[in-house]
Amino acid sequence: MKVAALASGSSGNCFYINNNHKSILIDVGISCKRVLNRLDLLGENPEKIHGIFVSHEHADHIKGVDVLARRFQIPIFATAGTIRNSFLCSDETLINPIKDDETIKLGGMEIQAFSKKHDAAQPVSFAIRNGKMISVITDIGKACENVIGSVGDSDFLIIESNHDLRMLEEGPYPYFLKEKIKSDTGHLSNLHAGLCVLEHAKSKLKNVVLAHLSEINNTPNIAFNTFSSLMKERLGLKPRISVSTRQETTPLFSI
Repeated sequence: MKVAALASGSSGNCFYINNNHKSILIDVGISCKRVLNRLDLLGENPEKIHGIFVSHEHADHIKGVDVLARRFQIPIFATAGTIRNSFLCSDETLINPIKDDETIKLGGMEIQAFSKKHDAAQPVSFAIRNGKMISVITDIGKACENVIGSVGDSDFLIIESNHDLRMLEEGPYPYFLKEKIKSDTGHLSNLHAGLCVLEHAKSKLKNVVLAHLSEINNTPNIAFNTFSSLMKERLGLKPRISVSTRQETTPLFSI
């Protein structure tokens, strides 16, 4: 399989996965134009996209879904709670409700949705299997049992590393927003993302992409250094660590 974060951050998220036959997107929180431009940079064909899987209804995860889905007639998969609480697409025939822990088979891939803790109606993250397993886990306030299990089974992991705790606490956000971000339904810090992987990943985990970095309360260098330092605490766990940003796509990784 191949995987790339086309964009990730508080202002837009989109993740691309391909098994050489068909492709899927996890979230489309950037414009259709930006998706197509970034796929072109990677040499990937949007005509191969056969599913858009939506994690939850926040704008930074859905704002490009409608145009992209209608342009290429791509089925959209989302939980009933997400569908009820958002505008996903004006062509309702493209929208397919899924359940927590449901697995969708698509082009040789098995895409499993699993529930998570976040301030949204019915949020899920996704694990994609096709011989090996890719997990895409963003927008979580706490590493619940579902998240822990997915991290432990992953060969390739995209995980939220939203904020540096000190930057958040000393930053410009009002108190109530700082507390919301730090809550069990908020966002995972660099420290807690690193501890989750350190404690629960297996040695087969070869790549970690840090995602959904805050523009105000984090930097790529701080996220990378925090995570890298924690990984040194455990022998036999040496994943390649990358950081995704809003401004550009990651490389197209092969697993």
